[in-house]
Amino acid sequence: MNPTTPPAATFPLSILCLSDSWGGLELNTARFAGWMQARGWPVQLVVRPNSPLTARAGEMGLPLVPFENRWKALDVPAARRLARAWTQSRTRAVLITRNADLGVAVLGKRLFSPAMPLVYQQHMQLGLAKRGLVHTLRYNALAAWLSPLPGLARQVLEKTRLSPEKLHVVPLGVELEKFTDERLTTAEARHQLQLELPAGAMLLGVIGRFDEGKGQDFAVEALAQLRPQFPQLHLLLVGEPTRNEGSAYYNALLTRIRELGLTDTVHLRGFTPRPEVAYRALDISVTASVNETYGMVTIEAMAAGRPVVGAAAGGTRELLDDNRTGLLFKLRNLDSFDTCIGRLLTEPGLAARLGDAGQQEALATYSHQRQCELTEQVLRAVAG
Repeated sequence: MNPTTPPAATFPLSILCLSDSWGGLELNTARFAGWMQARGWPVQLVVRPNSPLTARAGEMGLPLVPFENRWKALDVPAARRLARAWTQSRTRAVLITRNADLGVAVLGKRLFSPAMPLVYQQHMQLGLAKRGLVHTLRYNALAAWLSPLPGLARQVLEKTRLSPEKLHVVPLGVELEKFTDERLTTAEARHQLQLELPAGAMLLGVIGRFDEGKGQDFAVEALAQLRPQFPQLHLLLVGEPTRNEGSAYYNALLTRIRELGLTDTVHLRGFTPRPEVAYRALDISVTASVNETYGMVTIEAMAAGRPVVGAAAGGTRELLDDNRTGLLFKLRNLDSFDTCIGRLLTEPGLAARLGDAGQQEALATYSHQRQCELTEQVLRAVAG
């Protein structure tokens, strides 16, 4: 295929994300842009200069359009520049991955590019109802809204006035092959992470940025409560503090680990570009987030074949079928969590059964190829 001549079924696509942070939303945006480019879509990312997303997308070789909108949703000059960028790239559809960027995108469409179809790829829960005039006008300008889970889609219909025919369930995807590779054994993964554990150790893990909403502090407290009964337990925490939000939470966590005498049993590792190594090192993966919208970490752990113990909150409740593809515990409830871990350590075959079922669920539902295919169907429909 001539790289300058895209396939007939594809067309220029702009992806808008003006975030200065670095977390799941931004990582998923970069990944998705890369996948779509690899599938033959001419993609350009409209991003803030000097942002972590800009740096990551540059490393991936993705075409970038630096963009700033000082006045946010009321920035008419910025909206004009945005529409001009669409025209110059011959964009036929715009995908918006951050709710805060809908305002300037809708302004650009209404004032300068009325025929441009806008598609919102939802990553966050809505929170409060958004049925007022401003939100209704904004959402009415969308050609489509992509929700990653059926429960989130129902929430959209309950809390907005979005037309139901514009709503599509498109799960966010994972490159599952990396996580299912049996050649990356537990022993090899632990070696790569420089983990030296005693014989018979059982490793729990929380993978993700250090943030008070992610629950690393809860996992540390739970470990302290569990070890008198299960002294073989260790805990792996992999990630880095949330960008631009300081390190107070991380430092407090280190202090608490020392206070509880867990320095030798809690193992901390920084951000890794190969999360599959972290998951494959675990015996049990923990999702302790207070209100995870979707839970990519849960899906990645399932894909790796690890039994997942997750807080019954947010999207985790929908991702895990309790006692079939994982175990759910009451949010921030140590006794409930301890019961789940105790079952995995004492019930013969339970961990393997949950790990196998979770992996099959991930393979069937959360492939990045499936996300791309479903999104492509929507893009082709709205672009005409």
